[in-house]
Amino acid sequence: MEKATFGAGCFWGVEAAFRHVDGVTDTSVGYLGGTRENPTYDDVCTDETGHAEVVQVEYDPARVSYAQLLEVFWQIHDPTTLNCQGPDVGAQYRSAIFTHSPEQEAEARASKERAQASGRFVRPIVTEITPASTFWRAEEYHQRYLERRGMASCHI
Repeated sequence: MEKATFGAGCFWGVEAAFRHVDGVTDTSVGYLGGTRENPTYDDVCTDETGHAEVVQVEYDPARVSYAQLLEVFWQIHDPTTLNCQGPDVGAQYRSAIFTHSPEQEAEARASKERAQASGRFVRPIVTEITPASTFWRAEEYHQRYLERRGMASCHI
């Protein structure tokens, strides 16, 4: 199994999208990219810790490629809005790809260039691509939040 980590707004809907991808074996929502040790949801919501709400995806590379996961990432959010997805505003909702290897970083950067050149997005893509730091798993009530409530998504 391999890991991929994405920030694309509120982690509930992002997690639900990736859970439906064939080859994804597990997902966890949490916080990454900030300065506070062991942050809580309340900490991250202050927009003062520097963390992004993220989904850490565990996947079987024999069944789904990292490139395919990147395609899902580009399709499920607007990567052209800085620190904002729909009604959610703040750096914790930023568009971000946190890479776990130099190969993932190179593939993410190439994918971003292809997405920008595709004409799918009118404005420039602002997605940050950075090496993954410590992943802090969110509180249990956030894990599979939509699934446990019988909801497919939380998008307006």
